[in-house]
Amino acid sequence: MSLRKNLPEIFDQFADARKNGFIAAKALKEQNIPMVGTFCTYMPQELPLAMGAVVVSLCATSDETIPEAEKELPRNLCPLIKSSYGFGKTDKCPYFYFSDIVVGETTCDGKKKMYEHMAEFKPVHVMQLPNTQQSEDAFTLWKNEIIRLKSLLEEKFNVEITETKIREAIVLKNFERRALKRFYGLGKLNPPAITGTDILKVLYGTTFKFDRKANIDEIEALTDRVLAAYEAGEKLERKPRILVTGCPIGGVTEKIVKAIEDNGGQVVFFENCMGAKAIEDLVDENEPDVYEALAKKYLSIGCSCMTPNPNRVALLDRSIDEYQVDGVIDVILQACHTYAIETISIKKFVNASKTIPYMSVETDYSTADIGQLNTRMAAFVEML
Repeated sequence: MSLRKNLPEIFDQFADARKNGFIAAKALKEQNIPMVGTFCTYMPQELPLAMGAVVVSLCATSDETIPEAEKELPRNLCPLIKSSYGFGKTDKCPYFYFSDIVVGETTCDGKKKMYEHMAEFKPVHVMQLPNTQQSEDAFTLWKNEIIRLKSLLEEKFNVEITETKIREAIVLKNFERRALKRFYGLGKLNPPAITGTDILKVLYGTTFKFDRKANIDEIEALTDRVLAAYEAGEKLERKPRILVTGCPIGGVTEKIVKAIEDNGGQVVFFENCMGAKAIEDLVDENEPDVYEALAKKYLSIGCSCMTPNPNRVALLDRSIDEYQVDGVIDVILQACHTYAIETISIKKFVNASKTIPYMSVETDYSTADIGQLNTRMAAFVEML
């Protein structure tokens, strides 16, 4: 019997995790377990985990509630921001509804101003993220913001977040990161073991699974199963290997991955927020100062909100080599100015330093550009 036979069903279970998690979230609230909602990978999840809370990524990858958001927010705003606000305003996101608090961050001007309005109908705490990773003052600011978040959580939920509990949460999150790295590291196999679509299903789905230990076990078991099938000779066809970078991928924006793979390409690595950007680096478990350890890990994330942003280039540099990448697709959400402007330097790096093709794609949360995406991806893959 083929070892791959039930793999599509397993991948679909991860794809359905967001929907299936609604019931789990309700059950957790009935047990009075705190729930912390977040929109960004800069939020140090170890702190709420250390107090026994669950952390959930809030709905922000669909245009379903954008018309409602546009009644109050500008139409020419990033779709992620409008979607985030719309789901919160309309209560169409159960995770937002069940969250006791939303932790935001100042990664962009649009989001930080949106949080002001969101705070009118939901408890919101905004972490003041520095604009650079290059100074001691920036590091000190971020470390203090992490300590401030810890104090706020203690006060709001009437708990004590001990250093011991934080260290336990660091170890647990590091185990999860290692499991995810091992899974998406399957993309290094050539010919491929699984599609980029299936990699994304798992990466996206794990953000809606609340039992961390069970989640780690599931990811490890899936990786073992894929490797066993691969070693038994069950491999996919060789195709041009694509790295996806840029703005977050998930929900409607999965149309990008579908367009690449429907037109002869193979996505082998996701550098963006839903992928390796926030997973690659671990928290130093041996750092004497636990808050310094958290600050170092989270401040090192290579987001375009940082000036300059060498960590994004460093991750791209080694990933292009390790995953034997033939071309890079840079995904830009409309009105995301930092990523849009940074395409200049990323294109220069990919073309000149790595000498492989690069293309940037601007999109939103609608399906109106699917035809255009197919045409562009077909031409790009044909060039490879």
